[in-house]
Amino acid sequence: MLFKAASQTLLELCANSKYLGATPGITIILHTWGQNLSYHPHLHCIVTGGGLTDLGAWKGSRKKFFLPVKVLSKKFCGKLLFFLQRENFSFHGSMSYLNDRGRFDMLVKKLYGTDWVVYCKPPFGDAQKVIDYLGRYTHRVAISNNRLIDMEGGSVTFSWKDYSDDNKQKIMKLRTEEFIRRFLSHVLPSGFRKIRHFGLFASRGKEKRLALCKRLTGTRIIATNANESTLDRFTRILGENFNLCPCCKSGHLTRASPSF
Repeated sequence: MLFKAASQTLLELCANSKYLGATPGITIILHTWGQNLSYHPHLHCIVTGGGLTDLGAWKGSRKKFFLPVKVLSKKFCGKLLFFLQRENFSFHGSMSYLNDRGRFDMLVKKLYGTDWVVYCKPPFGDAQKVIDYLGRYTHRVAISNNRLIDMEGGSVTFSWKDYSDDNKQKIMKLRTEEFIRRFLSHVLPSGFRKIRHFGLFASRGKEKRLALCKRLTGTRIIATNANESTLDRFTRILGENFNLCPCCKSGHLTRASPSF
């Protein structure tokens, strides 16, 4: 529902000639955690600064403006709540009272009256910054090793940033079982895709659309070799030493064959 509401919001507003009048390329990444490992599902969306018009021409967005955040917020709110009302959910535990349709509808009505916030960041400086951003966000897990401070006495201690308290760095200590429960709550169901593409990046016809976009924007087209291995591609793009050991800085990381 999050993916559907977010992608439809962006595509419909971009199609409006008042804002862009074209179809952009959209990559959406799902994150489900907050800094303290709480359940906080949200999406990171990367959108091209322009798109293809119905006439097959490239139309760029204004440099300092893409879509108004207030309009984005209201449209996203309306779409997500509409999708929620169409589903038949089964609620449990402290939320079981929402199985009563009347009380569920009251909650949705309350949410319609709440100010929703969509955060919109300035554009990236260049393609390298886009790649750097993707590298940080696409394959992260709920907590990185460098935030783990201690594990003793049946507890795990880690650092976290409290965004609601002026981004202050704080320390949290959880029982081991609770730490594991929080961490595992962010493991996605088997087969679920946490990265999805829409608009120009949608799978069907993507190669032709992107080739056209590159010609229209004067972007250099790099020929690819279908028989090139992933390792060879990384070496060509990143250089011979992209897989140097981060500790000794001399040995190369390789994938070992499993042994039993």
